[in-house]
Amino acid sequence: MSLVTVLFAVVSALAVFVIAAVVVGREAQRLDMVAPRVIYDIDEAAEFVARTLPQTTQARLTMEEVRQLLMAHLSWMNERELMPLDVTDHVQDIETPVVLDKTTLTAYLLDAASKRGVDILDDVDVVYVADAHMGYFAAIGAVGPKADEV
Repeated sequence: MSLVTVLFAVVSALAVFVIAAVVVGREAQRLDMVAPRVIYDIDEAAEFVARTLPQTTQARLTMEEVRQLLMAHLSWMNERELMPLDVTDHVQDIETPVVLDKTTLTAYLLDAASKRGVDILDDVDVVYVADAHMGYFAAIGAVGPKADEV
């Protein structure tokens, strides 16, 4: 092999490496700015919540009642614009942290339960369902960290 051929091969390899490094770096930066793709599945959520509930709550709520409470929780979040319609490739632009108030949510869910025909025998069951539902959101990566205590 001639010196020119070897030199051409080395320069070509370096050029390919530089192009690949630039492309990978640019894509990594773009993906870092984009919200992760989170898929919410109501059936999966209901199973997750049902498994997470204390046994006493599991004994008092049917799977359909859990599902209805989850749907009510989603409605509550939607009313507060906490569920954007299209987040695919959406750049993260949250300027102020969102803090969820458990008392307001519980009151909403108790009201929604009566409207949806869910018999709540113990109010604490609603709190357990809401906590487990937030646990599901955390498990799929749909929520951020807890706010600092003030």
